[in-house]
Amino acid sequence: MKFKDYYNEDYIFTLSQKIYTVMPDFDREKFRQSLVGRLEDKELFARLDCIVDALEDSMPEDYAENIQAFFNILGPELAQPEGMFNIGWWLWPVGRYAERHGNEDWRLSLSFLKELTKRFTGEYAVRPLLQEHPGEVMDELILWTLDENVHVRRLASEGVRTRLPWSRKLYAALDEFDRYVKILTNLKDDPEKFVQKSVGNNLNDLYKDDPEKADFIISQWRKSGQSKAQDWIIKHGRRNQR
Repeated sequence: MKFKDYYNEDYIFTLSQKIYTVMPDFDREKFRQSLVGRLEDKELFARLDCIVDALEDSMPEDYAENIQAFFNILGPELAQPEGMFNIGWWLWPVGRYAERHGNEDWRLSLSFLKELTKRFTGEYAVRPLLQEHPGEVMDELILWTLDENVHVRRLASEGVRTRLPWSRKLYAALDEFDRYVKILTNLKDDPEKFVQKSVGNNLNDLYKDDPEKADFIISQWRKSGQSKAQDWIIKHGRRNQR
């Protein structure tokens, strides 16, 4: 079964029931009927966009009210670093809704994404917020680097990558470089491989866009000592360098 095929009519029925339980004025019948027979011929992101279109047409126009409903259906947090796509996959349209509308209330969106990422991922939805409010959002991500939850720490790094797969390039890392350095530096000794990989991927991206800045970050780290985590991150970040 292809990943896209999880977003089928059974999924639409289940999602509609979850939302209706916490939002009685959600038009679940309209939501379902607008999607019946419309998903089978579409690839993954086209399916996700169809679902978000249907959510927009079936929910109130109040973004804050809708986000509160989504807060209320998130369910339990992931117990392990892994699992966002094989357990939390059903939340992708919810994250895509926040990605599309998040700047209607970017502070509320940030608080929602901090919870969403504990179940799925907020790496795509945080990027429009960074585009419009780079300094303020990165200040919050700096705080997230100190969070006890591995998924929150990982999002602080993953969201600011310049070349995140399946996403447009984002250069907040270059425009707010001091903040970006703070985010990566706070995570350079993180004990979780899940976070280390994200930080290393950040450096790998940065080498493609501004290798001098990548070398600068590493040189600053070396001044304060080394660790196994840091060594692994640097090696991963430099994997495409000769």
